[in-house]
Amino acid sequence: MRLLKRRSTKFALMAALTTMVAVTVAGPVLAVPSVTGGGATFPAPLYQRWASHFKGAKINYQPTGSGAGIASIKAGTVSFGGSDAPLSSAELGASGLVQFPSCVGGLVAIVNLPGIGAGKLKLDGTTLAGIYSGSITTWNNPAITKLNPGVNLPGTRITPVHRSDGSGSTWIFTHYLAAVSGTWKSKVGIGGTTVRWPLGLGYSGSAGVAAAVKQASGRIGYVEYAYAIQARIPYTLLKNRAGKFVGPSISGFQSAATSANWVPSQGFATVMVNAAGAKSWPIAGASFILMKANTSAASYDTIHAVLQYFDWAYKNSTAKSDAVALSYVSMPTNVVTSVEKVWHASIKAGGKACW
Repeated sequence: MRLLKRRSTKFALMAALTTMVAVTVAGPVLAVPSVTGGGATFPAPLYQRWASHFKGAKINYQPTGSGAGIASIKAGTVSFGGSDAPLSSAELGASGLVQFPSCVGGLVAIVNLPGIGAGKLKLDGTTLAGIYSGSITTWNNPAITKLNPGVNLPGTRITPVHRSDGSGSTWIFTHYLAAVSGTWKSKVGIGGTTVRWPLGLGYSGSAGVAAAVKQASGRIGYVEYAYAIQARIPYTLLKNRAGKFVGPSISGFQSAATSANWVPSQGFATVMVNAAGAKSWPIAGASFILMKANTSAASYDTIHAVLQYFDWAYKNSTAKSDAVALSYVSMPTNVVTSVEKVWHASIKAGGKACW
């Protein structure tokens, strides 16, 4: 009996030890990193849609404007910044930043004119520059009526609406106006994320511009295409470099993107406004991500999580479907390959490559 008790006790101890080992091997449940990003409003609808489908870290992206995104990543208050105005290689180096593209989209001119729906008004670059410079002040101006025979245009005064905050959309828009209008280029110029507007009303964020245009008749503004669709605001057709009037579309953005020159050593910075091609949308642009090149060892998990998020966004079928649904263009495979080489070589935490 004593022998049986000893054996029973021995087996019980072994079973308990096995259970302890099993628990130890399984390990504790690790917390999923929470990542904060902010900046450009242009890609915000897509980043937020991606975040809702991504199964890794919790991504919190705040559309604060490209200027704020640049300032925030320089200050280290976010894990990644968003900007549609790419920084030069010199500024990236001086600030210790790495830059790479995330997607391509298009800006549209949105209008509030009674009885005129989406795609029913035609504009060209010279006319749009004239509206924003103040040389074209009413909707029935001959420059506009000539482009729109048969359309009943009112004598309403035109009120241009623009961004008041530091904006990559402004950077893209003014690059376009300068490309199509020598007068705009000489008198106003391109500027950076801000510009000294000759006239008009300023509002913060793409959502702010969309709401302002929707608020009163006679107004015109510029926003990323997704904002026009979401807010149900009419957009205009635009005459492209090939002389064709085109509407905004994924194929039009893709056509414009073929003009892009993605050079890793230059932070992939590129301009694709007024691109050649019969289908090209005239005001297309890329959006960029900014990250610190070197951070502390303690930030490795967070930085790695950011890169996992964008790797997923580049390659996952759901992410690509999200881009199509919101009318953005995903980055091509050859660009993704180049981007991830830059990640491995240039983004480190405590000296350790984060990718």
